Amino acid sequence: MIVLANDGISPSGENKLKEYGYTVVTETVPQEDLIKYINDNKVAAILVRSATTVRKNIIDSCPSLKFIGRGGVGMDNIDVEYARSKGLTVNNTPAASSQSVAELVLAQMLSISRFTHLANKEMPENGDSDFKSLKKKYAKGVELRGKTLGIIGFGRIGQSLAKYALGCGMKVIAVDRNPIPTIIELEFFNGQKINLEIEDKTLDEVYEQSDYISLHIPKQENGSAVISEKEILKMKDGVRIINAARGGVIDEDAILAAVNSGKISFCALDVFENEPNPRKDLLVNTNITTTPHIGAATLEAQERIGIELADKVFECLSK
Repeated sequence: MIVLANDGISPSGENKLKEYGYTVVTETVPQEDLIKYINDNKVAAILVRSATTVRKNIIDSCPSLKFIGRGGVGMDNIDVEYARSKGLTVNNTPAASSQSVAELVLAQMLSISRFTHLANKEMPENGDSDFKSLKKKYAKGVELRGKTLGIIGFGRIGQSLAKYALGCGMKVIAVDRNPIPTIIELEFFNGQKINLEIEDKTLDEVYEQSDYISLHIPKQENGSAVISEKEILKMKDGVRIINAARGGVIDEDAILAAVNSGKISFCALDVFENEPNPRKDLLVNTNITTTPHIGAATLEAQERIGIELADKVFECLSK
C-alpha cells in the first residue's frame, strides 16, 4: 500500500512506515493534481501539514483513501467530520509539537520585550559606527518577571507555555471553553517537581488584566476573529500580543491599527490570514515580529510527529 506524505515526514517516520511494509512517497503532489495521483496510484493514506488541503472533493473522488493524517494540532485544512462520516480515519498529533510551539512563543515574548528582533537587524549595518546610539535606543526593554500572561486556549500548548512563563516568574491566567486545570506541575531536570496555581478567568478578565496575551485556539467555525477592535479596547495600554495558533483568530486590520496607535506596544505573529502570502504591511512594521509558521518546526517535534503518524497509519490500515 502507498502512503503519500505530501507535506513531508521525518526520516524516522518514513523509516517506520517502510518497516510496516508501506511504500512512502514524499514528493509533493500539487493540490490540483491530488485526485488523479491518489486514484492512479491507489493511495491508501495521505499525510499533510498545513500546505495541503483535503476537502470533500478529494474524499468523494478517491475510494482507495482510508486514512488522513495531519502532522500537528489544527485540522482546519481537512473536512474532518465529512471524512469520518464516509468511513475514513482522520488523526492528528496534538501532543507531539506542544513543547515546540510553547518555546517559540517564549522566544517571541522575550524578543518583543528586549527588542532583539530590531537590534539584530540594525547591529550588522550600524553597530560598528553607531553603537552608543543603538545602545540608548534599545535600553528600555522590560522583564517578564512580575508581568501577567493571559493564555487564551489552555490545551496542551497553553499548558506547556504556562510552565515556561511560571519559570520566568510571571503570573499566569487562562481561559478555555472547557474547565482548565488550575494546578500545573513543573518537573525539573533532576526529577524535582512543584505545583503552581493557574487562575481560571473569563475572556474579558484576560483582556483587562494581561500584560501579554498568547492565543492557542483553533480557527473559529464561523471564521470570526477572537481578537478584533472591540476586544483590543478592553486591554491594557501597551499590551503585547502573540499569535502562534491560526491565522484569522485575530483581526489583522485591528492589530495593525492598534500597533500603529500604541495601544498594542508590540505583536509577534507566526501565523497569518493569507498564508503563504501574508500582507506586507505586517511584515515590515517594526513593532511586529514575524516568523513563517514555524511553531512546530523543531527537529524533535518532527521526529515525534513522524513516528506517531506512522503508528496511526499502521493501526488503521492493518485492520
